[in-house]
Amino acid sequence: MAYTRPMTSTTPPASAPARLLAEQALSRAAGAPLIGGNSVDLLIDAAAHFEAWLAAIRSARKRVLLENYIVRDDEVGRAFRDALVECAQRGVYVAVIYDWLGCKGQSRASFWTPLRNAGGHVRSFNPLQLGHPFGWVSRDHRKLLVVDGTLGFLSGVCLSQKWLGNVQRKVAPWRDTGVALRGPAVAELEHAFAESWSSIGTPLPELTLPDPATPAGSVALRVIATQPTTAGMYHLDQLIAAMARRTLWLTDAYFIGVAPYVQALAAAARDGVDVRLLVPGSSDIPVVASMSRSGYRPLLKAGIRVFEWNGSMLHAKTAVADGQWARVGSSNLNIASWLSNREIDVAIEDAGFAQRMARQYEQDLGNATEIMLAPRRWNPRSDHVQSSSARPPRPRRTGGSSGRAAAGALRIANTMSAALTDRRVLGDTSTGPLVTGALILTLLAVLEIAWPAILGWPLGLLCAWFALNFGMRAWRLRRRRRQRAADADETA
Repeated sequence: MAYTRPMTSTTPPASAPARLLAEQALSRAAGAPLIGGNSVDLLIDAAAHFEAWLAAIRSARKRVLLENYIVRDDEVGRAFRDALVECAQRGVYVAVIYDWLGCKGQSRASFWTPLRNAGGHVRSFNPLQLGHPFGWVSRDHRKLLVVDGTLGFLSGVCLSQKWLGNVQRKVAPWRDTGVALRGPAVAELEHAFAESWSSIGTPLPELTLPDPATPAGSVALRVIATQPTTAGMYHLDQLIAAMARRTLWLTDAYFIGVAPYVQALAAAARDGVDVRLLVPGSSDIPVVASMSRSGYRPLLKAGIRVFEWNGSMLHAKTAVADGQWARVGSSNLNIASWLSNREIDVAIEDAGFAQRMARQYEQDLGNATEIMLAPRRWNPRSDHVQSSSARPPRPRRTGGSSGRAAAGALRIANTMSAALTDRRVLGDTSTGPLVTGALILTLLAVLEIAWPAILGWPLGLLCAWFALNFGMRAWRLRRRRRQRAADADETA
């Protein structure tokens, strides 16, 4: 039987019409109701996550539901698989969803054979398949664990040794954030997993839920389980940027600012809101880091403070506003998370938890470098109006080794300044992407002119791939139409 979502929730009473209006706006934007009566524990970095997650799995009595973007075949991944195998052998219902693309090159399908042999259930989300040429774009990016319907976890942490760093190579652990939940909101986590499970195959069996009227604490929160095209987290992020009055502090692993959201942040900063953005200084996906840096200038010009993490990798996705509201989960501030992926986050309306998040944010800034705009050079001619026909002076060339030495000296000076003051001056970054794009296009042009087959073969294969997919999709639709017609004739 299918999983049935509970219809009751514990919602704290509003204290004023304005509070009711705000709650309605947030609920509609996120597509998620405010649920009270929960307890929330903050988990910092992977070691704390793995310890809590494994302890919960090993203590399971009824069911374990695990959904994670990456499960790697390494010491950490095998520890979790073996714990799940032990649960299944004890008669605990175990269901696992991993992302096909996320685990590509991380673990093989055979990695899960021991769990399947023990009676566990494993499904791969959205493997490459004919008839869906763009289907691979949508990914299951969630990091979710629910045990016995009473304890739930969500986070940015994947099941990989990478998150723990490498002592031999002097690589520090990744910085990441998650939460442990108890209370009525855990049923929403199970519902989110059940929806993902049923999107792949047969639904979950009916699950026995705890009494939703039993509170586990006093924290009110929303569980935002986004799916492709729903954009619930995007709407909520936009609304929080518009509603923040004093502070809005953001941490994001793969920030790529889209114009509407950047405008919302800039408007808040212009209104006097202390808007801060903490991003990685070095990323596991360098191209995303480059795209992120190319968007610093409009943020800084609007008065938004930007910081880069000095550690190995900052993978957290969090926000805290006005010391009253906080968000933790798997969603990044980019189009892929907002519109394409399956993500899961909690938006927590609790002053105590938000203040803990704010203290952690200030602690994180102690290991970060602030990015500053380079001061504009003073030009005595700028104070006078120039004729449009006046010819500007030709810049003096400083090429050769002296020019490179000057550029190197400037980089060294900026590095030393960053080390001494925790601030780094942002130079003119707008030409970097343009130069890179020009070089790539020039290379492609040369290859196409000199050796057309080098580009012709990949283009031909790409066209063949799409032709095969479109043909397969048309055949399936036609077969479905014939089946419906045959069914209609039989019933007639």
